[in-house]
Amino acid sequence: MTKLMNISAVSKILKNVDNKTNKPLNYILRYWEKEFKIIRPKKINNRRYYSDKQIEILKMIKFLLKSKGMTISGVKNLLNQKINDLDYTNTISLKAGYYKDNLSTKSKKILDKINKIKAYGKKNTS
Repeated sequence: MTKLMNISAVSKILKNVDNKTNKPLNYILRYWEKEFKIIRPKKINNRRYYSDKQIEILKMIKFLLKSKGMTISGVKNLLNQKINDLDYTNTISLKAGYYKDNLSTKSKKILDKINKIKAYGKKNTS
């Protein structure tokens, strides 16, 4: 059974949050649903729930739109053609940049946790 997340939780994961009010910007995900046919959340009691696979696709879309500066039609073409599906090791492919960024973020989190554990384990010598 796959874990499903509601639209607000996914917006927070994607950091689509209003800076002033700290509320999730769900309309962005709803707009992306209309534009990208690959995103189809399950609707239970008229609420949207996304699977892990759909969240990864949404992360990829956000990366291509925001970090790479692609247009919506460019991202649509890229996703529809399914090019670069297995090409994440090629350093000039678009998805390689996404995986590199994703790996960098995860490794920073792990390094922070290790440093906290090291700091907690040290005894005060004062």
